[in-house]
Order: sequence, then structure tokens, then C-alpha cells
Amino acid sequence: MSTATSESRRLRSPTASGAWPVLLLLAVAVGCWLVTIERMQGMDMGPATALGGIGWFAVVWLTMMAAMMLPSLSPLAVAYWRATGGGRASIVRTALFAVGYLLPWVGFGVLAYALIDGVRALELGLLAWDRAGQYVAGGVLLAAALYEITPTKLRCLRHCRDSRLLRRRAGVAGALKMGGEQGAFCVGCSGALMAALFALGVMSIAWMVLIAALIAIEKLLPRRAVATGTTTAVLAVLAVAIVLVPEQVPLLTVPMPT
Repeated sequence: MSTATSESRRLRSPTASGAWPVLLLLAVAVGCWLVTIERMQGMDMGPATALGGIGWFAVVWLTMMAAMMLPSLSPLAVAYWRATGGGRASIVRTALFAVGYLLPWVGFGVLAYALIDGVRALELGLLAWDRAGQYVAGGVLLAAALYEITPTKLRCLRHCRDSRLLRRRAGVAGALKMGGEQGAFCVGCSGALMAALFALGVMSIAWMVLIAALIAIEKLLPRRAVATGTTTAVLAVLAVAIVLVPEQVPLLTVPMPT
């Protein structure tokens, strides 16, 4: 076998092409989607969805984040895998990079839980749909739409799209730290979209798919301005519709009056 033929086959292999980290992340994401769909059956109560106990919610939230976020992490995971030398040995570090990436999202979910649970504990009726809940949900969506055009959002999005901005760190601890730093930028980029998910119904598979799609569009579509403009428009339209005609919003579960 000639040297040229051997080199050609090597370059077409999954290892040389960078397919392994992509396949790993997609396999985990698909598994998490299947688990999430099974767990969420009959749990969507719209914007007023109960979050359950903190332990149960943390596990469900982590599964949701892995399902929604890991596919759009693939380009950066490939860049990290190549930066660590490529090959199957680098897959372990890439997996640790992904684990570190999810940790800030777990923190975001816990903080969101504490905020929502704290507001409910005050018994002010702010989240009750037949009182202020409808306007709170619309306000969260409008705030998320406005956040899309802020400098902070654009700076974080740039870090989520450009692998050249990854700060190289050596070793296992470095892989976790790099993933954590990237996850923090991702929270800064997509945290408002996750807040929108709470406003729409955090246990709704349909809204999860929509938010995950918007996140992927922002991170992967070549034209960044078109991507963020699309997301801004979708959130703004949903905000207005939920305030004015919630019954006409497709996929929205309108909570029963309390």
C-alpha cells in the first residue's frame, strides 16, 4: 500500500476529520432528549409549571441542558480536541471539557429555581396567571428580546462562535476549567433565552425544541446579525402575543385560573 493511499485513508477517518467529538456530543444529547421526553410526559403546565423539589429539578435541568446545548457546542469541542493533539486519547479531555461547560448551566438553573421559589413563597400572586402572571411572562420575553441586542450579549456570542478565543489550559483540570469558562460565556449569551423558556413553560418539550433551535441558529448560522435578528423578532412577537392573545399562541399551555 502506497504512502499516499495510507495518508488519504487517515485523513478520511473519523479521528482525522474530527468526527469523534461531534459523535460523542450528539450521542449524549440524543440520549438526554429521550430521557427528557419520557420524564416530561404530562408535566407541562405552561408558565405556571411547578418545579418540584430542588434535587429533582437539578437532575432534570442538567439533562435538559445536555440535550439542548451540547449539539451547538460541537464546533468548539472539535477545536479543543484538535488543540489537544487529536486522536482518541483526546476524547477523554473533550468529554471533560463538555462536563465543565455544563456546570455554569447547572448554577443558572439552581439560581432560577431559587428566584421562582422565593417569589412564590412571598404569596404575592405575581406568578398567578389570572393576576400578574400573564404580564410577568410577557415582560420576561420582552426583556430577553431586548437583551439580544446588548453589547454583553454580542460579546458572549462572539466567544461562543469563535474557537480562536478559547484560552488554552493544560491537563485534566485545564479541560474542566476551559469548559467552565466557555459555559459561563454561553450563559451570558443564552441565559435570557433560558429565562424565556421558564416564561413559556419549562417542562414543555415543544418550547425546549424552539429555544434549542434558536440557540443553535445563533451559534452556527454564518451570518450572526441575521441569527440574532431572528431570535429578537421571535421573542418580541411571543411577548406581545402572550400579553394580548395568549389563547392564540401555538403550543402555549394557558394555566387554569387559581
